[in-house]
Amino acid sequence: MPGRTGAWRTARGDLPLDRPRILGVVNVTPDSFWDGGRHAGVDAALARAETLLEEGADILDVGGESTRPGAQPVPAAEELRRVVPVVREIVRRWPDALVSVDTVKAEVPRAALAEGAAILNDVSGLRLDPGLGRVAAEAGAGLILMHSRGDVAEMARYATAQYGADPVAEIVDELTAATGRARDAGIADEAVVLDPGLGFSKRTEHSIAVLAQLDRIGALGRPILIGPSRKRFVGEVAGGLPPEERLEGTLAACVVGLLGGARLFRVHDVGPARRALAVAEAVRRVR
Repeated sequence: MPGRTGAWRTARGDLPLDRPRILGVVNVTPDSFWDGGRHAGVDAALARAETLLEEGADILDVGGESTRPGAQPVPAAEELRRVVPVVREIVRRWPDALVSVDTVKAEVPRAALAEGAAILNDVSGLRLDPGLGRVAAEAGAGLILMHSRGDVAEMARYATAQYGADPVAEIVDELTAATGRARDAGIADEAVVLDPGLGFSKRTEHSIAVLAQLDRIGALGRPILIGPSRKRFVGEVAGGLPPEERLEGTLAACVVGLLGGARLFRVHDVGPARRALAVAEAVRRVR
């Protein structure tokens, strides 16, 4: 299946995708839906990074702007203040760690790449700031293109989740447009990973449809990343559970995603996800 093998090109070299790869979430925001700002300071963020690496994270994904429902955009200067010192210290303490920066603003990855970051995670799929694509191309950085609609304040809301009879077809078309923007910016195909954006601009039934039909996104020929971690759709499917009770559903979504073709998984709970994916990957290899 497309996207299952090979490697992902990043600014710090190629990352083989011969096994599931996990992005551990390091939120340095005061208003994350899950950790509620527990890792907002540099020391707390570094403690979080150390825990994630010990649990088996392949990549640390550092974000300084929340995209939870109702989140408000953060000025670039504030996002830089939150993110850059954390990236600098992670790279200093763990020189071999791959760092991704979750942002929609070109100024942030430009500074973070200078400090040793290797990957840009754009939840807007290069819709909101075309300059981010140019920064990624110049640095040879890996780039995650996520499907979403609207700006940062809108993309997690149901108001942008308007689809026809085949929502996955629309998502594929919009991801195709995102890859076109990346190519136009000079980014090599080998540097691009696609994220269907579970829970972003999607009601629960849309996220479930995406998980059930990941092969249609895999047909675009790029590795797939999914981020189901403690999302609202996980809680709704399981009967209306709050974020703190969504771990099992998150692991189930990761396993389903792996069997559907995903190779990268963005999660808060790295240890449990790594163990669940190891078992699922062993079964997948036999199949």
